[in-house]
Amino acid sequence: MTLPEKLAQLYGVWVGASADGGEVAPYQHEMEEPVDLADLLDVGLGQLTRPFGTAPVDPALGALSLARTQQRIAAANRFGIPAIAHEECLAGFAAWRATAYPVPLSWGATFDPDLVRRMAAAIGADLRRVGVHQGLAPVLDVVRDARWGRVEETVGEDPYLVGTIATAYVQGLESAGVVATLKHFVGYSASRGGRNLAPVGMGPRERADVMLPPFEMAIRESGVRSVMAAYTDTDGVPSTADESLLTGLLRETWGFTGTVVADYFGIAFLRTLHEVAGSWDEAAAAALAAGVDVELPTVRTFGEPLREALEAGRVPEALVDRALRRVLRQKAELGLLDPDWNPVPPVLDGADLTDPEAVRGTIDLDPPANRALAREIAERAVVLLANDGTLPLHRPARIALVGPQAHERTAVLGCYSFPAHVGAKHPEVPLGIELPTLAEALRREFPDSDLVTVTGVAVDGDDVSGLPDAVAAARDADVVIAALGDRAGLFGRGTSGEGCDAESLTLPGAQQALLDALLDTGTPVVVTLLAGRPYALGRAVEEAAAVVQSFFPGEEGSPAIAGVLSGRVDPSGRLPVSVPRRPGAQPSTYLSSRLGQVNEVSNVDPTPAYGFGHGLKYTTFAWTDLVVDVPAAATDGELRLHFTLTNTGGRAGSEVVQVYAHDPVVSVVQPVQRLVGYRRIPLDPGAACRVEVTVPADLFAFTGRDGRRVVEPGALELRLAASSTDPRLVAAVGLHGPARHVDHRRELHPRFTVTASAG
Repeated sequence: MTLPEKLAQLYGVWVGASADGGEVAPYQHEMEEPVDLADLLDVGLGQLTRPFGTAPVDPALGALSLARTQQRIAAANRFGIPAIAHEECLAGFAAWRATAYPVPLSWGATFDPDLVRRMAAAIGADLRRVGVHQGLAPVLDVVRDARWGRVEETVGEDPYLVGTIATAYVQGLESAGVVATLKHFVGYSASRGGRNLAPVGMGPRERADVMLPPFEMAIRESGVRSVMAAYTDTDGVPSTADESLLTGLLRETWGFTGTVVADYFGIAFLRTLHEVAGSWDEAAAAALAAGVDVELPTVRTFGEPLREALEAGRVPEALVDRALRRVLRQKAELGLLDPDWNPVPPVLDGADLTDPEAVRGTIDLDPPANRALAREIAERAVVLLANDGTLPLHRPARIALVGPQAHERTAVLGCYSFPAHVGAKHPEVPLGIELPTLAEALRREFPDSDLVTVTGVAVDGDDVSGLPDAVAAARDADVVIAALGDRAGLFGRGTSGEGCDAESLTLPGAQQALLDALLDTGTPVVVTLLAGRPYALGRAVEEAAAVVQSFFPGEEGSPAIAGVLSGRVDPSGRLPVSVPRRPGAQPSTYLSSRLGQVNEVSNVDPTPAYGFGHGLKYTTFAWTDLVVDVPAAATDGELRLHFTLTNTGGRAGSEVVQVYAHDPVVSVVQPVQRLVGYRRIPLDPGAACRVEVTVPADLFAFTGRDGRRVVEPGALELRLAASSTDPRLVAAVGLHGPARHVDHRRELHPRFTVTASAG
């Protein structure tokens, strides 16, 4: 291959993207003039960027257009190599009329990897059937500061939860033949002040023990084939130019063999934002040397600037060949280099491809099976935070539904859903999917109740002129449902989403004033949140009749919430992030050391209102008869215990058994406790089971003073808990023998055995 042909495989082209405004990527408005695809085809093309996710397009017409584009690309270059088409799929395929699933924070709330795996397989199948090869998901960033706008895109604040849920997502997507992309590698969510793209100041130990484990797990266990470098710099070194990260750790240590892609414009940012490169060719050289293989979303640095640097001898061509081999190997795995490769997807077999109108409407990306799966996830992800017995509601005569989320159809959607991400720029185009409002869902759920709705205040803004009407409706009702939360958007156009960071965790706009006014009426208030991050709720923590939390639960989210309110659905979600008691005690997560918690040397109390893992049910569970079979083991051994779990309530429900490790004396300051395992266990009323947990000593490992991960001997605790703040059984255990160093091949999971209990 000639040098231009080689380079052409190392970048994407974003056909149809606009340079007029920020729209769907940071600094998109600084792109050069839109690229004319025809000018590039004779040398080939590495990737096609978002053929479905750039503008509203009928799925069948999009599939036809993509197939024709691929034919042009393959026919124009002398090797007949087509492009890889990639799309966003963070909360479902980000295409018009495709299923909008709950956001990743809701995946975390399910504590159910199997369910997430099924969802990802369905998303992957939809991508493949229209000709898409790669999905830019999942996000494995661990939440460190809930003010960060992209919290909704994460799985939560615990690395083990993030790793297990994200790994399941990758397994599902890859099972459909779609290349999953781990992002953002690494540390993006630890930016200072929770500001998007702000510098990251964490040390190597936090990076190793909090940020890296989810990626390590996914690479070991999922078969993932792509990784996206993060925008941010850590201690002054941008990830996109970090050879020790992208080559040393990722490839040489962990053995990753897939492709590394740049986040959108991430290579150019080495010059424009990080200022570690003085020219486009220096930026290209730094990224290529670090281990970035593909420039996305469109060519800026890996084209002419890199060609000139290569020809001048400033960059060795061996680096291009290294990236090229990875790209072509992946194309071969996808069948794109097969002699019988056909760009027309099977779903269009038999269609008249010369007549677009005959094709329009023939592909359904939101079939009943998808909606049923979206409903199942949404129902399992709703978290009941507090309840004084008001819920479930028993046929109230009059319900006042008050708040900005009452009639908003898109209140259930996250930033990376198509309607929020792209559709907002096309108000003339219908949403494309059915999105019942909370008001509509409640009317169906409570057909015999008089439902009165009042907006009261907007999601943001300071207009409180609607408060008197809201108060009047509340006083005349038997119960108030306060519908509060976020509006997903991009770069300041929402209250949650990419570039929509928060200065504090106070409810946006005047919503706290509305909530306080409703509480003052004396009518029982059920706080119902459709949000992208946790918020402090002020007086409501003590005074609300109930608090129901959902994190952008997707197209079936409103019926799921209504089902929890009525009792048709038993709430079984658990918090993937702590809910703060005070809006300004940030950053704070449950993964804190003793001095990171409330103490006598600071007047700021970061104690959460509801801790990580918390979630109530409409039934009760008893945890009894703890037996520690193996209370002591060598530092390369295993501990084992078992206990009885009983549903002591009157209805079926699920308990999420969470296992936390506590090391009271350790050579390096550690979190007081950290999650090392969990298991969701459903039980019928009165049923019991015996739960056995085997915990490898490796799960106590941490990064020691010398930078190596170590298992130390000593007295330990295993806490069997319903949440990080609700331990039910505590086992005193210990490890003996010499301190033992472990690496990426260590054990990552405990083993659970659940057996029905006799009698």
